Amino acid sequence: METYLKQNFGGVKPKHSSDETLKNWRTLCGVVKNPKRRFRFTANLVKRHEAAAMRRGNQEKLRVAVLVSKAALQFLQVAYTSCEWEASSLTNIYVCFKLTVYNSSVPPSQNALSSYWLHFHDVLSTGVEPGDYTVPEEVKAAGYEICADELGSIVEGHDPKKLKLHGGVDGIAAKLKTSTTDGLSTDKEGLSRRQELFGINKFTEAEQKSFWVFLWEALQDMTLMILAVCAFVSLIVGIATEGWPKGAHDGLGIVASILLVVFVTATSDYRQSLQFKDLDKEKKKISIQVTRNGYRQKLSIYELLPGDIVHLAIGDQVPADGLFLSGFSVSIDESSLTGESEPVMVSAEIPYLLSGTKVQDGSCKMLVTTVGMRTQWGKLMATLSEGGDDETPLQVKLNGVATIIGKIGLFFALVTFAVLVQKMLTRKIIEGTHWSWAGDDALELLEYFAIAVTIVVVAVPEGLPLAVTLSLAFAMKKMMKDKALVRHLAACETMGSATSICSDKTGTLTTNHMTVVKACICTEVMDLNKQVTSEIPDKALKLLLQSIFTNTGGEVVINQQGKREILGTPTETAILEFGLSLGGDFQSERQASKVLRVEPFNSTKKRMGVVLELPEGVVRAHCKGASEIILAACDKMINANGEVVPLDQASIKHLKSTIESFADEALRTLCLAYIDIKSDVSAETPIPASGYTCIGIVGIKDPVRPGVKESVAICRAAGITVRMVTGDNINTAKAIARECGILTGDGIAIEGPDFREKSLEELDRLIPKIQVMARSSPLDKHTLVKHLRTTFGEVVAVTGDGTNDAPALHEADIGLAMGIAGTEVAKESADVIILDDNFSTIVTVARWGRSVYINIQKFVQFQLTVNVVALIVNFTSACLTGSAPLTAVQLLWVNMIMDTLGALALATEPPNDELMKRPPVGRTGNFISGVMWRNIMGQSLYQFVVIWLLQSKGKSYFSLHGDDSDLILNTLIFNAFVFCQLFNEINSREMEKEDVSDGIWDNNVFVIIVEYLGAFANTSPLTIMQWFYSIFIGYLSMPIAVYLKRIPI
Repeated sequence: METYLKQNFGGVKPKHSSDETLKNWRTLCGVVKNPKRRFRFTANLVKRHEAAAMRRGNQEKLRVAVLVSKAALQFLQVAYTSCEWEASSLTNIYVCFKLTVYNSSVPPSQNALSSYWLHFHDVLSTGVEPGDYTVPEEVKAAGYEICADELGSIVEGHDPKKLKLHGGVDGIAAKLKTSTTDGLSTDKEGLSRRQELFGINKFTEAEQKSFWVFLWEALQDMTLMILAVCAFVSLIVGIATEGWPKGAHDGLGIVASILLVVFVTATSDYRQSLQFKDLDKEKKKISIQVTRNGYRQKLSIYELLPGDIVHLAIGDQVPADGLFLSGFSVSIDESSLTGESEPVMVSAEIPYLLSGTKVQDGSCKMLVTTVGMRTQWGKLMATLSEGGDDETPLQVKLNGVATIIGKIGLFFALVTFAVLVQKMLTRKIIEGTHWSWAGDDALELLEYFAIAVTIVVVAVPEGLPLAVTLSLAFAMKKMMKDKALVRHLAACETMGSATSICSDKTGTLTTNHMTVVKACICTEVMDLNKQVTSEIPDKALKLLLQSIFTNTGGEVVINQQGKREILGTPTETAILEFGLSLGGDFQSERQASKVLRVEPFNSTKKRMGVVLELPEGVVRAHCKGASEIILAACDKMINANGEVVPLDQASIKHLKSTIESFADEALRTLCLAYIDIKSDVSAETPIPASGYTCIGIVGIKDPVRPGVKESVAICRAAGITVRMVTGDNINTAKAIARECGILTGDGIAIEGPDFREKSLEELDRLIPKIQVMARSSPLDKHTLVKHLRTTFGEVVAVTGDGTNDAPALHEADIGLAMGIAGTEVAKESADVIILDDNFSTIVTVARWGRSVYINIQKFVQFQLTVNVVALIVNFTSACLTGSAPLTAVQLLWVNMIMDTLGALALATEPPNDELMKRPPVGRTGNFISGVMWRNIMGQSLYQFVVIWLLQSKGKSYFSLHGDDSDLILNTLIFNAFVFCQLFNEINSREMEKEDVSDGIWDNNVFVIIVEYLGAFANTSPLTIMQWFYSIFIGYLSMPIAVYLKRIPI
């Protein structure tokens, strides 16, 4: 079976499967009782194709706007520098226009070019006196001077003409009644009125299905429909031949069973959908920095309104359409909307920011203009949301199992029906009544048909794929409480197979609560916990404070409570706190100079810089970053007297020794430096790469999180290798890795630059031993993950928090983004978000992943046992005796136990510590293992033998006589069969209960069917001893299970 499953249903990957692959496995599902239910938690490929078509249309539309605006802005340069003729005639202008537009990465068609030209010609008329814009009356009455449609056309259309008409960005802000410095007022009435006019920042989503929809969908089961028809015919024929109420028993029994199955199924599905709805809400909780009422604060993106002032930084997703206010080096990735792979530079000249695009570099303030469904991103997301999540590999594999068992079940059902009919015909021929047919004969035929259909109901295990989603929904909800948000269903089950975890250091293994505890300023090493810093020379102190407060991505603000608050990353916060402790004033230092250029920090360069114009006319660049990198760019330093002196070999040795000593104490080190440069620098001039003067080195303490060492030990016991991948100094990384228990005696610590230089053969030998990679770049992380997956066949989980981590998160089997320190770009690329940034939570995710995998195996083992026994018992009995011991109503009841109640009991078992003491399944493990087959066949054989003995020898064993002996015997068989399943369910859960009756007698429906609904379920009330025998027969499956587990596989 495993070979068949791998060949036909094994092509679906945990993520990034093609639509063709997803389509192929669906076509292989032959026997499907209820497509609406079977494929409910699979991707809607039709909706996805619609979304893709819409995206292509949006991309072309927006690309036109971008190209035309670029052409208009660059026209003069192109006309007078690229063309060798006078750009005076319309023909020559058109030729120059084509040069500009065809310079794009995706040149347009000739027809498109003509429409672009008309638009371009209109844009060129910007210099012509425009007509007046008429403000709609309702907008004017609310106190605004511009409407939502006009705002949308300006930003989405990249329309400089309209922007100029409204007085530029400042004019738009004035018309929206907002302040570009203080933002919107938080007056509730004003915000409500603004929301009514301009809309909310949400896209349209499908409404939550009601319980009645799930009830209707459960009724769409084809086999249940056929049984309903059988019940209707049985009612008519039964009442006609035997009268009311006796003639209605069989029909009403089937109807009652169908309604019970449908109700229980719908209830389970409805509760599951509510769980997914709650989880979906959690996924969409995104906050952004906003200024309102003059205070910077975090706000949900769904609360944004036109007129809000939003602060964007590298890695953020633009939350709405808007206009650039101020910022530096802003590079935007618009590929999700325009199809352009090249990043777009946004500035005061090209101020348009589109919702859904990503900040690739830089930072800025943005004025929100258009929100929600008025943006192209909102419309696109509304369509994409209907596409659903990809199905998981386990879902697909279980669909394959259901297909195989279903086909076998259909075959046995047809043969059983044929055999029963043949036996009936043979009997009638022997009796000489084959030409005489009465209502009883019709009812008998109908019963045989109902049995055959019910065999299909039981045999097609449609609950298998749905058990995966049930188990995943349960696990995902519980994992939310454990601070892990699963974004993609497949990640949960894949994490159970993980063999390797590549973890960041900062904030994951450490607390991310950073403080500067040591510093080397003017060659003097200071322990800031013991030593006062007043000994720093005034000139050096001034340079140090200028570097700290100007070359930073953080901010010191006064919050709404009137208290000082530091905003920024933990590293920036630690440095700013250090500056404040030296007596510095953040606002005064910022206002004392003019910022000409900013180069934000990124993990590739491992440095950041700023160029300042000082009051005395000097232009100075400050640089901060990885100590070794910044120190290598320095040729001077400040000595103990505060004087700038050349950086000689002795000084270099002293500073490097200081860096190493800080690192050996597990401190992160940063070097601060400056350089005075020529005054003719512009915003486009790169910050110098060398010639700096070293101001000092700071050592930042970031303690290891409590419990990390224990969690690493748990991973090692579970067969999961933990590797640290960090951008920090190798000595710092090794010290932390040893403290966490990651770096062992036989492990290797390597630096990124060394790793990059290794050949493929060297990497093959080296990678299994690597436990620490320091000074690594995002590309190094990506390379390591790719080799682990492809060369060594490992199932890799990788953590990431930065924008540049997106490729590694995408490449890994399970991408884990940090919820606190992670950027929106990283979170969007991840499969699981670790909400508390804690490594111990990653181990919890692995434990839950293993629990899901094991729980599904338990349920499959249980269900296949029921399938095999039900098929064999009814088939052999039909062939040998001409009757089926398990009736349609009884089989429907068994189906409910098996499909719904069994899934609830087995698929929602919480994880235990024993799960992390066994090796991982890995990439090549069989889902239906040899152990499972042993238990399935052993239990099936026992149950078949017992039921066959009851059927053939039951009357004599239990001394059954009289007219109702057959009915009592069938009730005993049904009773014993059900108790076998209940005790086998206990076996499957590996529960160690002494009181095996616990929970069985609480199953009231079962007791009611046997004791009080005999006429409808073809059962008869049993004596106490008969109940005891039924329970004992079921109980015997437990010692048999113990014996089976001792058989080696």
